[in-house]
Amino acid sequence: MKLNRQDFLKIAGLAGTSMVLDNKSAWAASEMAKPSKTGSHSYALGITTYSFRNFSLDQAIEYTKKVGITKIAIKDMHIPLKSSPEEIRAMAKKIRDAGLDFYSAGVLYMKSEEDVNIIFEYAKNAGVKQIIGVPNHDLLPLVEKKVKEYDIKVGIHNHGPTDKVYPSASIAYEKIKNLDKRMGLCIDIGHATRSKEDPSMLVSKYKDRLFDVHLKDLNANNADIEVGRGVIDIPRFLKTMDKIGYTGNLSFEFEKDGKDPLAGIAESIGYVKGVLKMI
Repeated sequence: MKLNRQDFLKIAGLAGTSMVLDNKSAWAASEMAKPSKTGSHSYALGITTYSFRNFSLDQAIEYTKKVGITKIAIKDMHIPLKSSPEEIRAMAKKIRDAGLDFYSAGVLYMKSEEDVNIIFEYAKNAGVKQIIGVPNHDLLPLVEKKVKEYDIKVGIHNHGPTDKVYPSASIAYEKIKNLDKRMGLCIDIGHATRSKEDPSMLVSKYKDRLFDVHLKDLNANNADIEVGRGVIDIPRFLKTMDKIGYTGNLSFEFEKDGKDPLAGIAESIGYVKGVLKMI
C-alpha cells in the first residue's frame, strides 16, 4: 500500500482545510503537539539527536518534545564522550527530568581499544542499556567481552555503500551472528536502500538480532528527504514490523535541512502516524 498525499491528508483529518503538506511551517505547527503513540502496534517512535546536530542539548530536548516524541537516542555532540562521569550523569538526568526516555547512545564509533572502553563507561554513566555503534571488525571480540561485562546491548549500524566497515546490514549480521545475543543490528533503512537492500526483507531476515531502526526516506537520487515523499515503501515496511512482532523503537534520523530541521521532522512523523492509523 502506497499512500499519496491526498490519502494522507484524509487520514490526518486535514482535507478541506487551507493546510497543505508543502506549507511546512503550518504542517509542523499541526503536528508538534501530537503524542508519539503507535496505537495497537508493538513498537514506539523515537528520534536520534543527530537530527538536531546543529543545536544544543537543551534545544534538542525542546524540539523533541515539540514534535511529540518521548523516546530519544543521544549523539555524542550533545553529551560529549570526554565528559566526566558526573557531567554525563547530570546531562542524562536533565533529559529524563524533561520527561524523555533516554534509551540509547549513538551512533558511536569504536576504532581503538580505548574507544571501546570509553564508550561502555559512557553508556553506563548515562544509564542506557543500548549502544548504537560502529566497531572496527578487529575489535568485535573486545566489544563482545564488554557486552557481557556491562550487560549493555550493541546494535551495529549500517552506513551504506561508501562505508568500508559496515556498508550493509547483511555484512554486519555476518560479523556478529555467532557472538553474544546482545550484539545485534540497528538497521538504517535509508542506507540499506542506498546499498540496494530491501528494508522490509532485511528486518524479516534478521529479526532475531534487530535492536533498533533508523527511519528515513530517500529521493530517486538517494538524497535524504521527508519520510513519505521518497522511494521507500514506508507502509509496507511498517506492516512488516508488525508482522515480525518488533517491540523496539523506530527512531527518525533526519539528515536533511540540518540548520532548520523541525518542519521536515514534524512532516515525517505526521506521515508515519497517518500510515499507522491505516495499517
